[in-house]
Amino acid sequence: MTVKQYLLDRMKNGTIHLTLIDPDKQTPEEAAEIALKVRNAGTDAIMIGGSTGVTRENLDATAKAVKESAELPTIYFPAGPQALSKEVDSIFFMSMVNSADPFYVIKAQAGAAAYIKKLGIEPISMGYIIIAPGMKVGEVGKADLVQQDEYDKAIGYALACEMLGMDFVYLEAGSGADTPVPLAMITAVRQAISIPLIVGGGIRTPEAAKAARKAGANAVVTGTFVERCKDDELLKSVIKASKSI
Repeated sequence: MTVKQYLLDRMKNGTIHLTLIDPDKQTPEEAAEIALKVRNAGTDAIMIGGSTGVTRENLDATAKAVKESAELPTIYFPAGPQALSKEVDSIFFMSMVNSADPFYVIKAQAGAAAYIKKLGIEPISMGYIIIAPGMKVGEVGKADLVQQDEYDKAIGYALACEMLGMDFVYLEAGSGADTPVPLAMITAVRQAISIPLIVGGGIRTPEAAKAARKAGANAVVTGTFVERCKDDELLKSVIKASKSI
């Protein structure tokens, strides 16, 4: 089974949870410990990546350690073509559709496509939409941020992604954001598109996770929270609240 089909099958039963681990933020051994904890807490798959500091070496080592520890599908969440790994199961082959720089819209993808095919990594196409505050990913990706009250703009980008044939849409407020994607925006986009909607950035409490799920997210992503959380019960409660179980 492909990772894409695995995700779609899981989504048939309700909202899923995805964990994001940044190879630049901890050692592979620490990443493996995090992966085991989130697997036991009920996460559905593990994304690996970050906006800065990802190299082929730390990506390879982290992906291998995470797969061995958690035995869950791994999805590379790339910042660009500078680091690719055969150790991941799949890659979100994504376009930052509201970037002001063509590099992040299509040039990076064109530069990496042949190598991804050579490595045999499963590509999962995704439209990546950066919502204010955007944080580091918005800065690095030169995003023309969708402001938190610009529902029509978010809908327009999301519909364009669907019409271009992308598999998923991701609304991203940015890692560590103090304000997550507005619930009304999640609902508006969910009602406008027929492909799955992923939501992440600034979700660090069970209440925020449940709210994103109930607003219409098909997948809830937590990254910075998972990496920093030392309270296993809180971690479990956030993952549980993300999921329709």
